[in-house]
Amino acid sequence: MAEKAAATGAARPQPPAEGISEPTPAPTGAPGAAGAPGAAGAPAGAEPRRSRAGRNLPAALAVGSTLGVLCIAVLLFVPKVFIGVAGVAVGIATWEVAKRLREADVLVPRTPLIVGGQAVFWSGWPFGPGGVTGAFAATALVCMVWRLFDHGLRTAPRNFLRDTAITVFTLAWIPLLASFAVLLLLEEPDGNLRVLTFMILVVCSDVGGYVAGVLFGRHPMVPSISPKKSWEGFGGSLVFAIIGGLLTVTLLLEANSMIGVVLGIGLVVVATLGDLVESQIKRELGIKDMGTMLPGHGGIMDRLDSMLPSAFVSWLVLSTLL
Repeated sequence: MAEKAAATGAARPQPPAEGISEPTPAPTGAPGAAGAPGAAGAPAGAEPRRSRAGRNLPAALAVGSTLGVLCIAVLLFVPKVFIGVAGVAVGIATWEVAKRLREADVLVPRTPLIVGGQAVFWSGWPFGPGGVTGAFAATALVCMVWRLFDHGLRTAPRNFLRDTAITVFTLAWIPLLASFAVLLLLEEPDGNLRVLTFMILVVCSDVGGYVAGVLFGRHPMVPSISPKKSWEGFGGSLVFAIIGGLLTVTLLLEANSMIGVVLGIGLVVVATLGDLVESQIKRELGIKDMGTMLPGHGGIMDRLDSMLPSAFVSWLVLSTLL
């Protein structure tokens, strides 16, 4: 989602990640080269249409729309089922990140991380914030011990401090932040509408950033991390999210519209930062996407990067102000 988020569209091309060489331009006359046979408008075998964010736009729209309709239907008609759907997504996202880290020789203990991450996520249902905190601490300790002895009792672990630190970071980044969506859902009778509100606002931020970035993006926000994010796109995200906040908080939650303004601004800031965090992680790992499960988007984690911090901020704002 980092490529589609709140500030897509700055004019500067993205430099290759560290350790990745520049692709060699296609020679004149080669298939796919400008003006050559097989270029734009070519017959079968041509690349699918891609957006300026480098994505297969029709596939991205189809997948995004399908996921959106599914989430809305579940939240409106069977809200508790949303916990199961989100739990599966969290498990897959954790596996994707752990796989990518291990490919980069960061030996995070996958089994306790994924199983413990599910415990962190699900503990919010019966036990609330206290259960989430306890499950997080217990999982972090298990992961430390697991990594300490994963090569046996006679072999000292290599890069123990680095690997355990990244493991705890991953545990906090995905299951812990996702657990606030469960808390938001279960905290009040209108919890399903609160979750729907924050999800709508994240989509508003994405759409506003994409539209404004593509049409007007000229000034990169953080070119060293994500050159395609522009200040114009960020402004578009703010406009769309504030309008979305005013409408959703007023119509869905029947609350003071100014809460929608606060929520909209807060979610744009953290959604953009969430995208940047994942962009930097992928840059350091030398990859474009965390996975390949969702055509046009990448992996599950590439869809959750801005949702995760937004779940926490939504829980904080709505629990405090409503």
